[in-house]
Amino acid sequence: MIIRGLRIIGICAAAVLLSATAACTSTPALVDAGPPAPAPALWKVADEDTTIYLFGTVHALPGEVSWYEPHIAQALETSAELVTEVDMEDTAAMPNLVAEMATLGDGRKLRELMGTEQRKAYEEVLVSLGLPVESFDGYKPWFAAITLSVIPLLNAGYETEHGVEEVLLAKAPQTPRGHLETLEYQLSLFDALPIEAQFVYLDQVVVSAPQLTGQLDEMVRQWLTGDAAALAELMNAQETDPALYQRLITDRNAAWAVWIDERLDRPGTVFMAVGAGHLAGAGSVQDQLKTRGIASARVR
Repeated sequence: MIIRGLRIIGICAAAVLLSATAACTSTPALVDAGPPAPAPALWKVADEDTTIYLFGTVHALPGEVSWYEPHIAQALETSAELVTEVDMEDTAAMPNLVAEMATLGDGRKLRELMGTEQRKAYEEVLVSLGLPVESFDGYKPWFAAITLSVIPLLNAGYETEHGVEEVLLAKAPQTPRGHLETLEYQLSLFDALPIEAQFVYLDQVVVSAPQLTGQLDEMVRQWLTGDAAALAELMNAQETDPALYQRLITDRNAAWAVWIDERLDRPGTVFMAVGAGHLAGAGSVQDQLKTRGIASARVR
């Protein structure tokens, strides 16, 4: 559940807390300088005239985290397109989207839809975070859940401005950009959930709130060392709802594999940056590519 909140932290956090054709280029071989030091993992998919780098991101990080290693820099600098999950600069519509999709409407209040014990636990978490208990009364459970999973991380020094995507965009300001999804679509993944499933998600966040920062700290440590297997194990321990995991992870990975397959039909080099959870574990983007007969290779 911690990863779910981070996937759209750049989309929701700000709203809650007041978040050309590519030229064909050649791709030089990455320098082999002996056994590499631990670093974030990078994969690539390639054919005769196309290379697509796959890089797993963390959408918010403390400012002191150093991860922009030479193999990442070289891959980005030789790419003619930078593709992220969503358009990172298209946030103007965010307030209207939240008003349209995240509010309950009809005069209903979130806490009034809860059972006695459920409401008590929920209110205790709000108080522990220094928030009024009525903070999300007008919002749907999924929005409260995402926000409550984000706030402890922001309090611990995780910031979207230091997130991997923001750094990549700053490092390659002239590189043409693309995106895989829209903000509205990402929000709809939660908004379309039945209200019962939204409350299950919210209850999970309430229970795990005290451990969220420590859990993310450990995930970032594994991400920094490039240990995709350990990262997948940590993330799988967080996912207790198979249907929601299918909706938020596996189905999207399959759609992105289709995008990669089709993009291979055009020459050029692409740097594709998506949440690290999509490139680790069963059902990953790499797994989905394999089902389509497309091999991915670990670069580092």
